[in-house]
Amino acid sequence: MGGVGGVGRVGIVGTLKYERVRDVLIATTNPGKLREIRRILDGTPATLKTLADFPNLAAPDETGMSFAENARQKAIYYAAMTGMTAMAEDSGFEVDALGKEPGIYSARYLREDAGYGERFDDIYRRVRESGTSDRSARFVCALAVAERDEILFEAHATVEGALAPAPAGPNGFGYDPIFLYLPYGKTFGEVSDEDKTAVSHRGQAMRAFRDYLLR
Repeated sequence: MGGVGGVGRVGIVGTLKYERVRDVLIATTNPGKLREIRRILDGTPATLKTLADFPNLAAPDETGMSFAENARQKAIYYAAMTGMTAMAEDSGFEVDALGKEPGIYSARYLREDAGYGERFDDIYRRVRESGTSDRSARFVCALAVAERDEILFEAHATVEGALAPAPAGPNGFGYDPIFLYLPYGKTFGEVSDEDKTAVSHRGQAMRAFRDYLLR
């Protein structure tokens, strides 16, 4: 992966099986993620469905110990429950001074119902208390595509940066305001959706999936 401040190389874990995919379930309820994904996959031959099309479908437990394991679990679960080709991703924010926390627990850091302002305050407090000057941080995304109980495609991507001196910017969502992307000199909360997606972890992984759909 790239060094601090750069775009991590996207890793295509493997096209395990190629299918002509016509309909894809995008297995996320996060509106920010869904907006990014729709924009990147626009123009592919696949018809995109969302979990809003399956309102009574319960979410699976995420018991994996890595982003990749969680992405596979979700993709296989939603493919089995809906009979569709399902694309799921698991992503999060890693701070080296905190041993790469919050990591896979990013979406439920502190508590399921914790606000991001509260999460930011706790991260900054813990980093100050650590006594280290290391502010290296990154976003990670693992993506998996499943049909029935079989993984068709996987990708893994990171974007390297630093914990911002303080939260900044009204754009993006989640941890974007505290992630400083050094080549821009701004947080992901301070840049446009287009500039963020051009370098982001999810943008890289989703463009790899787009290429898969267009093969």
